[in-house]
Amino acid sequence: MAISLPVSPGKISALEARMAKLGIREADLVEAFIRSGGKGGQNVNKVSTAVRLSHKASGLDIKCSTHRTQGLNRYAARVMLCEKLEQRERDARAEENPTHKKKRLAKLDRKRKAKRKAAAKRTNKRPNTNWKDSGEW
Repeated sequence: MAISLPVSPGKISALEARMAKLGIREADLVEAFIRSGGKGGQNVNKVSTAVRLSHKASGLDIKCSTHRTQGLNRYAARVMLCEKLEQRERDARAEENPTHKKKRLAKLDRKRKAKRKAAAKRTNKRPNTNWKDSGEW
C-alpha cells in the first residue's frame, strides 16, 4: 500500500521500509488536521496545515507544523514517529559501555572521598602549632 505524499518516490519507499521495520502500519495511524500557529498570515489562519498523528499501538501522539503545506507535514510527522519509536528501542536495549561505567564509578569514588575529607576537616580543629604549649617536649 503506497502512501500518497508530495515527496519523491525514493523518500516514500524509504519511509515505508522504515515503518515496516518498526512494525508501523497505516491502519494503526490516526491523522487529524488542525490549524497551525505562528508566522504565515492568512494561510495559517484559514488552512489546516498542521498534522496530529496518533499511533494506536504505542500511544504516541505527534504534532507537526514545521512546513507550510499539509502534505509535507504529513510526511514529517511520520518521520518523527519513526524517530521516537527508534529512540524508545535504543533506550530499552541500552547497556552502559564498560569503560564509561568504570570512569563513572571512579568519579563517584573521588567525589565521595572528597566529601569525607571536607567533612573531617570541618569537624577537626586546626592542630596546635605552638609546640611549647602542647606539653609534648
